Amino acid sequence: MAGVGGGNDFQWCFSQVKGAIDEDVAEADIISTVEFNYSGDLLATGDKGGRVVIFQREQESKNRPHSRGEYNVYSTFQSHEPEFDYLKSLEIEEKINKIRWLPQQNAAHSLLSTNDKTIKLWKISQRDKRAEGYNLKDEDGRLRDPFRITSLRVPVLLPMDRMVEASPRRIFANAHTYHINSISVNSDHETYLSADDLRVNLWHLEITDRSFNIVDIKPANMEELTEVITAAECHPHQCNVFVYSSSKGTIRLCDMRAAALCDRQSKFFEEPEDPSSRSFFSEIISSISDVKFSHSGRYMMTRDYLSVKVWDLNMENRPVETYQVHEYLRSKLCSLYENDCIFDKFECCWNGSDSAIMTGSYNNFFRMFDRNTRRDITLEASRENSKPRAILKARKVSTGGKRKKDEISVDSLDFNKKILHTAWHPKENVIAVAATNNLYIFQDKIN
Repeated sequence: MAGVGGGNDFQWCFSQVKGAIDEDVAEADIISTVEFNYSGDLLATGDKGGRVVIFQREQESKNRPHSRGEYNVYSTFQSHEPEFDYLKSLEIEEKINKIRWLPQQNAAHSLLSTNDKTIKLWKISQRDKRAEGYNLKDEDGRLRDPFRITSLRVPVLLPMDRMVEASPRRIFANAHTYHINSISVNSDHETYLSADDLRVNLWHLEITDRSFNIVDIKPANMEELTEVITAAECHPHQCNVFVYSSSKGTIRLCDMRAAALCDRQSKFFEEPEDPSSRSFFSEIISSISDVKFSHSGRYMMTRDYLSVKVWDLNMENRPVETYQVHEYLRSKLCSLYENDCIFDKFECCWNGSDSAIMTGSYNNFFRMFDRNTRRDITLEASRENSKPRAILKARKVSTGGKRKKDEISVDSLDFNKKILHTAWHPKENVIAVAATNNLYIFQDKIN
């Protein structure tokens, strides 16, 4: 697979954008998660209004052989509604925190979606044929008099307009006291885990009334609480292995074969802090907002506020690669703390061959890093450069002194525009980037 930036061997171009141009964005329309399915033919987004929108990739047409299939709306449904916990006098938002696809077993597709408290398993199926010629009822559905049936008819299937249905198959509720931040489908395709601030639970996809608590870091006295769980993920190949990250910048790898309650990790990943660079913000910016295993299962990637780190599962004392995402913000941490941006949770993702990684930044910038060449590129998701097949220009941020013509000053970055959620097609160089209420899709210029 090609690299991610620099030179003429690889360039990203605009493919399409889904969303409204309206500047006054309704809170409910803000995209809160983006996820490709296993084949990459479907792309799901969830928003703060509890809706799930699924896009399907159209087949390449003979009329436009040079353009790869675009993603068009396949299904839209309301996944979660706002609720109220009367016992705790607590409002439960409908916002979709995470979506995870299940491997396709038949003609239908399945996905898990979750808000702060409740996980739902949805089945998405389509019908493009209808049966006609029933023996016991008329075409309008009314039952026929059995005594008037004198002949036997063979029902036939007739074509009809495609109809996509989303139906809830399971509802997994009442297992989390705190807000769910992660769900991850296990490689056995029978179980999945869900994580909140203090616990990780293991579920069976067929059983909704109970789950197994496999991690519990809640202290006996909540005043002694020093860290919370920020993300968790199952290993892509070993169904007994999972990791979870913490607000202290540590990652614990656990093996469910060792004990039923994984209070003691098998491996503990932490980079020692440089005492000379310690500041008031050190603990906040070291909090890990996302953790992702590589497709190979050999590495894992973590995102903290300023950087992305790649860890080898066989080396716990330090990451094998560290990429600075927006180091120029280190001098701005005070103002970022005041406007609460320092608590933003950026996600990260691998490309299909684990050779490149991507994560978001401010000003609708997103960053890509090529692990082989160590080159990196900053791109921007904006409507100004969203002409079909338009090549994305690399953006640069000026940190002081004389600013070049094509650079943007660090002081003029818009911190209200942020790319928190990104997804990379599992097999091709196609990426999806969520910018507030717009979903941008980019692809490489090759083919």
